[in-house]
Amino acid sequence: MSKPIYELVDDLPTGGVTVMALKSLDFVIPGQWQNLTGFNKTVQTVTGETDPAMIQQIGERAVALFNDKSQGYQRAHWLYQTVDSASGALGAAAMANKIGQDISFLGFLDRLTPKPEKAQSIDLTVKLVTELVAFCQINGIPGDSIGDFLGALGDYSGESLMRMAALVCFDGLVPLGPEFIQKGTATIQGLTPKELEQNQTFKGVSDLIPGNNSEGKLNFIGESFDSVKGWMSGFVSSNSLTQDKVVDNLTKFVDVTKDKLDYLGAFLDIAVKYYSHTGTQTLARRLIERAVAEL
Repeated sequence: MSKPIYELVDDLPTGGVTVMALKSLDFVIPGQWQNLTGFNKTVQTVTGETDPAMIQQIGERAVALFNDKSQGYQRAHWLYQTVDSASGALGAAAMANKIGQDISFLGFLDRLTPKPEKAQSIDLTVKLVTELVAFCQINGIPGDSIGDFLGALGDYSGESLMRMAALVCFDGLVPLGPEFIQKGTATIQGLTPKELEQNQTFKGVSDLIPGNNSEGKLNFIGESFDSVKGWMSGFVSSNSLTQDKVVDNLTKFVDVTKDKLDYLGAFLDIAVKYYSHTGTQTLARRLIERAVAEL
């Protein structure tokens, strides 16, 4: 079993590379994301509640819901965590542990291996499916409900919208350029189940991806990516997003270099754990909202 939800929220970092990278995306969705940390503070912020006894009651109910194995909250948390650690290159854990509040990207260059474009494209599509499956787990609906997810995506806000913004920017635009949607589609269409099985990110989360076998899972990934293409291209065009804009803003917050974008993609994979960070925040919010509704 994972740590209790209050501990996961209390342990969220208030600074460091992940937080700074996410702050660099504020220009995309201004004011949508605050780095909400600390369980009691999250309860107060989400509910507006100030009575300590009530805050305690809401917190206890949220903890009980998270601990209930028949609900999907722990599985969603596992997905968020696993997709982050799986997409980091080999040796990522050892390296991430050395990353302090202030880091120079340049010192890492000699230890990074950029992922081939194909692997980056698979990562992008698998991460998107992870979001869809986690959404279904949190909302207690069948894991293959593409339509429900698509309907909800239009209403995404706060940390959930920030996670999608980071997916588009850090896993799409930065490593793959403006054609990232076409590259993702072409990669998935040309992929064999065997090749998918060899992808580290897929291996991490494959157990919870709908499909009876790798072929079924590959079809589901293709179908999911295809259905969200319109939302992603709309998000890029409505925010006038370009690779340059994302990288320029990133350099204001994190000491990174603009002239090696393939290495920058590898660096983001290793150092920026945006799925588990914002995923924990999303889970906390949903649990607290449900706890209030049930009390």
